Amino acid sequence: MELLLYLGLFVGALIVLLKSSDFFVDAAERIGLAFGISPFIIGVTIVACGTSLPELATGIVSTLSDNSEIVGATVIGSNITNILLVLGVTIVYAGRIEISRNLMNLDMPILLISAVFLMFTLRDGQFSIFEGILFCIALVVFILSTFSKDDSEDEQKEKSQFQWKDVFILLLTGALVSLGASGVVKAIEMISFFAGVPKDVISLTVLALGTSLPEVVVSVQAARKGKQEIAVGNVLGSNIFNTYAVIGICRLFGELKFSPEIISISIPFMVAVTFIFALVTYSRRISRAEGAMLLIFYGYYMYLVIK
Repeated sequence: MELLLYLGLFVGALIVLLKSSDFFVDAAERIGLAFGISPFIIGVTIVACGTSLPELATGIVSTLSDNSEIVGATVIGSNITNILLVLGVTIVYAGRIEISRNLMNLDMPILLISAVFLMFTLRDGQFSIFEGILFCIALVVFILSTFSKDDSEDEQKEKSQFQWKDVFILLLTGALVSLGASGVVKAIEMISFFAGVPKDVISLTVLALGTSLPEVVVSVQAARKGKQEIAVGNVLGSNIFNTYAVIGICRLFGELKFSPEIISISIPFMVAVTFIFALVTYSRRISRAEGAMLLIFYGYYMYLVIK
């Protein structure tokens, strides 16, 4: 009976997630365009921040409940899932993605630095409060530098008129996205619990996949509307937010624990996947074959964790 209840929770939360994310993308773009912001910048900041809320909420709760090992596993698993699954599905769905912005000037180097920085800070197996503060500062620098760079390289659209109702829609649907994702995560976690799956496997796969569902839905919905750059920017920005905001902010709430397997296997794999992301976006054109390649790598990642 409990299993059926959690299956029902999964379906209901997924419906909320799908519908609210659709409205979230529309409201975020309208607000951004009203201020003359390009679709890519919208994806890498506003949308990425909103879709990273499940990881942050899950991380804070886990830290306060003395289950902080879930934080690192969820963030690392989510970052891998974002690049391999979210981007892979979006590219295969869209056929191919053209990127007008030169990611190598600022955005991609910041993402690569965030991944390498995390691996470097955990070389001793510890993540100090000072390192947590550094991560929070790096997040602020990223946001400010992204907006201050202006959109000189991006194709500008005609500005739309600002409306306060879009702010209300953004806040409401952002909360619903987070709520829906939390419901999906809880349902999947309990279903996995009844199946006897170990906590590390749940955190790296099921929990990471659950908290990445907003990125999957938002990116595919954006691609369906012909806004592929929002999808790419969402994945890029979400991974930066996950690393700097989730891990950095959660460290302010308590000590974070990282298992030896996470440090020796999962983090190096995440760094490698991030460099693959840089390679496939270097030409500013991502083909369906490259999207399929990312999905194959995701299948291999799942095999490594579950075997």
